[in-house]
Amino acid sequence: MKPIEKSLVEKAIPVRKENSYKGNFGKLLFVGGSAQMGGAIIMSSSAAVYSGAGLVTVASAPENVHALHARLPEAMFLNMYDLEALGNMVKKMDGIVMGPGLGRDEKATEVFKTVLTHLKKEQFLLIDGDAISIYKNEQMPHPNAQVVFTPHVGEWKTLSGLSKEEENEGDNRNKQKALDAIIVLKKVQSEVYFDDEVWQNIPGNPSMATGGMGDTLAGMIAGFMGQYEDQHLGILSAVYLHSDIANTLSNTHYVTLPTMIVEKIPETMHTYAHRQ
Repeated sequence: MKPIEKSLVEKAIPVRKENSYKGNFGKLLFVGGSAQMGGAIIMSSSAAVYSGAGLVTVASAPENVHALHARLPEAMFLNMYDLEALGNMVKKMDGIVMGPGLGRDEKATEVFKTVLTHLKKEQFLLIDGDAISIYKNEQMPHPNAQVVFTPHVGEWKTLSGLSKEEENEGDNRNKQKALDAIIVLKKVQSEVYFDDEVWQNIPGNPSMATGGMGDTLAGMIAGFMGQYEDQHLGILSAVYLHSDIANTLSNTHYVTLPTMIVEKIPETMHTYAHRQ
């Protein structure tokens, strides 16, 4: 297992070219946020926008439109229960984040099925939160796209059958290969499983133990994947910087809120990009 080191992230952060435009930096769709859990999809999509994603659309429960636009006017909105419109939007994207605050009811399952139906193999699909449970419990077909799962240890048990006490690098690798997906396993020192290697994140601290932290990480990962030529490096950079920002904030804050991390992403990326 290799450590994700600061020097790797410094070299990986892309410096934007002078003739750049928003189409160069990823078109992303975030699907989730039931009427009761709109904050999850707002934090996740915010993390992507602040990470530099070119265009972000949020498909969510209609009750969330005003909160989203008040918090994140840069994002576009779609009613996720309008399945025809959702399917058409999926086709236009480079990547989709599925799950933050989605819920696990019948309507959420239909939303998930619609996304899977319209995916293309050149896209990526990041499956997080409630969507992990739906994927496993409803026995969804393997998506026709590059798949990234971002489970915490409890969700990993649902997905893999391995409890916190049972999971280990070897068994996790076997499960990752069986799932035919990249796994970002969120824990005290998160682990990233690719087909040919495993990485471990070193930064992180107890101030991060608060709701929405995983939603924010999912958004950062998607935002980075939409911009990096090497998406593996994008994933590793997002995982590292998410914790690195929290470490800096914990020097002066007892609790590190996900929204605080989001606000620091552009400044931190600028610092890293110009160390090259």
